Amino acid sequence: MKPLTKILLEWLKIILGLIVFSFGVHLTIYANIGLAPWDCLGMGIAKHTPLNYGFSMTLIAITVLIIDILLKERIGFGTIIDAFLTGTFIQVFNYLNPFPENQNVWLGIGIMLVGFVFMALGMWIYMSCRQCCGPRDALLVGLGKRLKKIPIGIVEVMLWAVVLLFGYLLGGPVGIGTLISTFGAGLVMQLVYNILKFEPRKLKHRDVFEVVRELKAKN
Repeated sequence: MKPLTKILLEWLKIILGLIVFSFGVHLTIYANIGLAPWDCLGMGIAKHTPLNYGFSMTLIAITVLIIDILLKERIGFGTIIDAFLTGTFIQVFNYLNPFPENQNVWLGIGIMLVGFVFMALGMWIYMSCRQCCGPRDALLVGLGKRLKKIPIGIVEVMLWAVVLLFGYLLGGPVGIGTLISTFGAGLVMQLVYNILKFEPRKLKHRDVFEVVRELKAKN
């Protein structure tokens, strides 16, 4: 297979993974029991600007991407595609959803857990292309490098706490789903990855420059 064809197929796979991931995020929103911190911030911004949720999340992703670059984190085509498309995909799913707003807490919890499964599957699909992870994950890694004495899990909690605070102040939905997202998403993700026998930390990602060099060298 020619290098260009291989890279293009990887990009299509990344997009497919982001579609699956976005559907999972949509389910967590439809659950209507509170949102994860980043989604809460996106909804909060949407309430106070002409932007809808999708464009708000895209704006957040691009802003975080710029911060990642300033922190000199590895940026891959996967990171860039994630930044520009994920918010739009989620907005499309939100728009196309034919069901009335969920009002049942227990049903909402079930829907949210299913959403976590789709999110994990989507991440597995696009991360397996080894073209770097999304902007928010890169930000966490960058902050972790600069706060070496603090466990990365605590750094993530601190980051999510700041994001959640701004989302809450802007009127984003906070509820039991917020708590479930904070602690449950990672557990569901680990369960899915154990079933798939997938270990993200073993992946050797290629940034934008490496992929470009790969194309030039083999063409």
